[in-house]
Amino acid sequence: MRNITIALTAAASAFAGLLQAQMNPPDTKVTLRQLAPGHYVLIAGRFNSGVIATSEGAVVVDAIAPEEVARQQRELIASEIGQPVKYLVSSTFHDNYSKGNIAFHDVIKVGTERYRTDLRELMRRGNVSSEEQKARMPTQTFRDKMTVYLGGKELEILYLGRGHTAGDSIVYVPQDRIAYLSELYFHEEFPFMADGYGIQWIETLGKIEALEADIFVPAHGIIPANPRETRDGLRRARQRLIAVRDAVQQQIARGATEDQAVAAIQFPEYEGLRGYPQQKDIAVRRIYQEIKGTLR
Repeated sequence: MRNITIALTAAASAFAGLLQAQMNPPDTKVTLRQLAPGHYVLIAGRFNSGVIATSEGAVVVDAIAPEEVARQQRELIASEIGQPVKYLVSSTFHDNYSKGNIAFHDVIKVGTERYRTDLRELMRRGNVSSEEQKARMPTQTFRDKMTVYLGGKELEILYLGRGHTAGDSIVYVPQDRIAYLSELYFHEEFPFMADGYGIQWIETLGKIEALEADIFVPAHGIIPANPRETRDGLRRARQRLIAVRDAVQQQIARGATEDQAVAAIQFPEYEGLRGYPQQKDIAVRRIYQEIKGTLR
């Protein structure tokens, strides 16, 4: 048990360092791409942020950190789309997105109840100032579903289960057949799972695949020229999680310990994916513990 605890602590520390390293420099250039009429993606480095434009204002899905980059997001929305931001929907509590919330302190900020709990704890551990905490925290929370009616559009903000974190949410616009998935969807990348729940993530993505949508916007990865190809990409992302689950189940059936499973499981077909070297062992450990019922 002591060896497992040490391994998990080391993995968590490495992941925290990786997240910090991946956060965009303040001068990162933000670009805007239209995916469909009224729907856009803001791109900064390897981070994506969604924008839903209506006649009564815009809804942003995830604010890209740091604050300077998030301010560029707002400037682009104002200059290129010409609508004020009315809502910010946040899915992941990690700094690489939630620190961008500061630039949206004056809009309605929405997240799941669990998102709020995890973000508050993250900021408590980081000794974040009360002013910054107020700017980053959601002003409205929900448990399973929240519907926003804005400019003739109906936006369903949904919690469909655990995945990348315990409180991930998505934004689904049925009339436009598009869904913004935040970090539940890593397009052609290996899933980052330091706070994830792999088996439940598979179930959550299954629910998402059942939505009547043609375009699924990821938080990471280059969106294909034809955004409708993201449906196939989402299926592949789910399959990667299934592959890890099945491999861990086979090792457990053979009586392998967690460390033995980590050493034995390799995925040559995924070695070229971004995140694989850092995340493979973490994914195996988290899913091993999830199957064993010891995941906290």
